[in-house]
Amino acid sequence: MAQAHKLDCEAAAAECRFIIQSEDEAEVIELAKRHMWDVHGQDYTDEELRSKHLKIV
Repeated sequence: MAQAHKLDCEAAAAECRFIIQSEDEAEVIELAKRHMWDVHGQDYTDEELRSKHLKIV
């Protein structure tokens, strides 16, 4: 079974229920970057998202 990459925004911002999960890491990173900028006004690099927020499930 393939591993999925998951970003749960609630872990970083308690009031946000946004969750992304996909087997495609690049897709999760791109959607997470867009969400963080559009909703939270924060600009993250790919590496910041990988190291701080992305989980493998």
